[in-house]
Amino acid sequence: MWRADSWWLRLRGLLGRQALAADGSEALWLSPCNSVHTFWMGYPLDLLFLGRDNKVLGWRESVRPWRACAFKGAHATIELHAGGLSRIEPVKGEVLQWQAIDA
Repeated sequence: MWRADSWWLRLRGLLGRQALAADGSEALWLSPCNSVHTFWMGYPLDLLFLGRDNKVLGWRESVRPWRACAFKGAHATIELHAGGLSRIEPVKGEVLQWQAIDA
């Protein structure tokens, strides 16, 4: 997972990048971010919305290309390839943490 926490990185998002792994092992954490679009995407996304405290607020599965999606109260959004949410099985109210891992 990588983090987009600057204006430029959030603007670019996944555009022009290699597709996220279909098995859900890769994700993009956008912060701050309460809405995303899938314009120009070549595949659907699963979206996980977090509050300011990183608690899971909700999610949307298989958001197709050329759509927009927002979640009231969200402070961060995690984008995964469609089907990726089944890998992490989110639970509303659980807290997720960002942890950088040395490659």
